[in-house]
Amino acid sequence: MLKLANLALLVLFPIAWFAPLLRAGILPFFALDEISVITGLQSLWEADVFLALLVTFFALFAPYLKTIGLALIHFHLLERRVLPVLQVLGKLAMADVFLIALYIILSRGAGLGRVETAWGLYLFSLCIIVSLLIGWITDKPAQNSDIVDHTETNIPR
Repeated sequence: MLKLANLALLVLFPIAWFAPLLRAGILPFFALDEISVITGLQSLWEADVFLALLVTFFALFAPYLKTIGLALIHFHLLERRVLPVLQVLGKLAMADVFLIALYIILSRGAGLGRVETAWGLYLFSLCIIVSLLIGWITDKPAQNSDIVDHTETNIPR
């Protein structure tokens, strides 16, 4: 079940990247523009290349590399000792969701326009949270087996 959930993330992450995260508009009676991770990155590339690279890493590469790494561990193609690195990647990806939420709150408070959250924000957040949970569950047996192995070797005979 854990393997299938992780493999599903390989499909769900790209969908979340193109799904609308929020809708924003200048005035309440004009149509709202939909903003996705990809359209946001495109705008960032035009404005600030360094920030665009940073957000691209947080939003695209970190969660996807973590998901691929977990899949390789689940199928015994990568050693479990890589798990701490994968957990850091997952935490970096969560920082991206926090930034999006912060932008929404700031833009609403500024009163400059109208911002509505869209289904893609929930899908993207769910993907990140499920990835964190999968990583945590994957790490638990490793910690338990280390404890068992350690206690078995220290038993006096």
